[in-house]
Amino acid sequence: MENGAQDELLLSKLKEYFGFSSFKGNQDAVIKNVLAGNDTFVLMPTGGGKSLCYQLPALMMDGVAIIISPLIALMKNQVDAMRTFSMEDGIAHFLNSSLNKAAITQVKNDVLAGKTKLLYFAPESLTKEENVAFLRKIKISFYAIDEAHCISEWGHDFRPEYRRIRPIVNDIGRAPIIALTATATPKVQLDIQKNLGMMDATVFKSSFNRPNLYYELRPKHDVNRDIIRYIKMNEGKSGIIYCLSRKKVEELAELLVANNIKALPYHAGMDAATRAANQDAFLMEKADVIVATIAFGMGIDKPDVRYVIHYDIPKSLEGYYQETGRAGRDGGEGRCITFYSYKDIQKLEKFMQGKPVAEQEIGRLLLLETVSYAESSICRRKSLLHYFGEEFTEENCGACDNCLNPKPKINAQKAMCTVLEVLDGVGGKFKSDYIVSMLLGRNNALIKSYNHHKSEWFGIGAEQDDKYWGAVIRKGQIEGLIDKNIENYGLLSISPKGEAYLDKPYALTITLDHDYDEMQEEDSAVASIGKGGGAADEELFAMLKDLRRKVAKRHDLPPFVVFQDPSLEDMSVQYPITIEELQNISGVGAGKAKKFGEDFVKLIKAYVEEKEIIRPQDMVVKSVVNKSGNKVFIIQSIDRKMDFEDIAGAKHMEMDELLSEIESIVYSGTKLNINYYIDQVVDEDKAEDIYLYFKEDAESDSLDEAVEELGGDYTEEEIRLVRIKFLCEQGN
Repeated sequence: MENGAQDELLLSKLKEYFGFSSFKGNQDAVIKNVLAGNDTFVLMPTGGGKSLCYQLPALMMDGVAIIISPLIALMKNQVDAMRTFSMEDGIAHFLNSSLNKAAITQVKNDVLAGKTKLLYFAPESLTKEENVAFLRKIKISFYAIDEAHCISEWGHDFRPEYRRIRPIVNDIGRAPIIALTATATPKVQLDIQKNLGMMDATVFKSSFNRPNLYYELRPKHDVNRDIIRYIKMNEGKSGIIYCLSRKKVEELAELLVANNIKALPYHAGMDAATRAANQDAFLMEKADVIVATIAFGMGIDKPDVRYVIHYDIPKSLEGYYQETGRAGRDGGEGRCITFYSYKDIQKLEKFMQGKPVAEQEIGRLLLLETVSYAESSICRRKSLLHYFGEEFTEENCGACDNCLNPKPKINAQKAMCTVLEVLDGVGGKFKSDYIVSMLLGRNNALIKSYNHHKSEWFGIGAEQDDKYWGAVIRKGQIEGLIDKNIENYGLLSISPKGEAYLDKPYALTITLDHDYDEMQEEDSAVASIGKGGGAADEELFAMLKDLRRKVAKRHDLPPFVVFQDPSLEDMSVQYPITIEELQNISGVGAGKAKKFGEDFVKLIKAYVEEKEIIRPQDMVVKSVVNKSGNKVFIIQSIDRKMDFEDIAGAKHMEMDELLSEIESIVYSGTKLNINYYIDQVVDEDKAEDIYLYFKEDAESDSLDEAVEELGGDYTEEEIRLVRIKFLCEQGN
């Protein structure tokens, strides 16, 4: 067929079946390649229109296209969509474990009668003997392997059964293959092509840059409040929130509902009917927010998801890219907000223990890439695209937190030369953390084993810290001066471009990494999230601090015992004007509100009237009542004078977690008597010193300040216990 005639035919079919009048990006070229019977490899970011690349040729070619997809939800979604494009319901079917005998017979009859053009399988179903036998009877136009990154152990969603696809295809009968993925680093791409035996495939790679997405990372402090505030500020918009555990998904969905947000949970542990119903409710806009597990990719083709929030950071940048990529698929606004704490990374590392060593190594390397992305203050787009083997040349993308709030630049020409000399000297046999340890002069066993503690570079960079050298190495990678060998677990080496730099260095600047875990809670409370977030009213905040000083003086207490700073901060956002409203403020419970609240609500009421302020009353974060079972149990156990170790054991908590729970009970104004336990575990003189410190010397209830002031003889646990006693006796 002449090129012009083929173009015309394709456009008319595109209009007839899908209602579009033009192709997006590479779609046209990909489809022609499939129609020509060639193996095809498609790398196209989420929202680029991947599925059309196999749906349109399937409708136009002789026979049935076999589509292999990892998610039942995704199949159902696509089959429903395909049926809306055609008068014939049998046009698309799936065969998987969710169908009963009668349904399976119906599917097979439609296929044999020639009604079906697309037949979807999960890889597990494809390997079943009866399905292989059935597929041998029919003409197959081509095989499409969606989410092809599942083939690779280096991908973020490895599934061993995906590696069996090629032998099964050979068994059923040869036909062209089209493999599609939205996230693949160069390493993963090679792995996919090797495994599918399609090294000669034509590769179509679209840019991974999604200009309409805004990327932001935030310290993980008062996450629930931040999320609720953000959703309320963006009422009526669709959003997805990803959490790491099923338990967190359930809890957060419940909390959102308690705060009048139309939210539903979605995870693999729910029964299939509920899960499907929740997905449909989100698609039909009966729910605004879906809370889902990261592990469960949502087969959702919803174009107008306006925000994707990560409650927990994903295990890999592929996962992060794919999940954030579900925002703004229509090209409109898409905000990607991730809450980050290094503690989450440690938790993810713990989960890996017990897996095979090679898998742990890969998992750790992927995690390190995530940490590096999160803590770096380089443009987020630059970092992400570099990871996927694409160069982003603009200095400022204008749509990420690092570009909108740039950190000061530091001249790093000399430091870069130092790093490159070290890499040149030691050869490409070491990872980033080894090089940093060498520069800092850490005399550990590994460095000694290579005799590098005697080298000229040992300790040469000791005046700087880990974060500084980490930033220099990362800059070297992004500039192409340093190569990272992913196949070899991230070993670094100097590149030819790096060697040229050593001969002729030029000016280079870096920005230092973020330290999210050191960012103060106050910053988190004040900082607005996304557009129009609730920053505190500074004038009112100053007035409340003043009032707190007076109230504290009247009661002869340190001010922080009355209310902590984050509570005042919250009052200057929420404007509570009754004692009842005051109880909903962060860190204020019924006890505290009754004891100290009168003056505060009076002042706020007068201020609100004078300034004619419209109060964000829907901003009150209501807690989920029945989730306070732990708190009730703890209070009752302390009343019965139970040992803290026994209380923690009964609720499967660490001691640290138990103390945090008790602190939150006490900060909310509940009085507990823990003297019986303190008498057992803290020396009497020590307890008295700590108590006096909080009563007379402390400027705040900060644990770090207390540890520093009191010195090394006092453990953190002792200080926390006595601080709880002090707050109960003096404040509640």
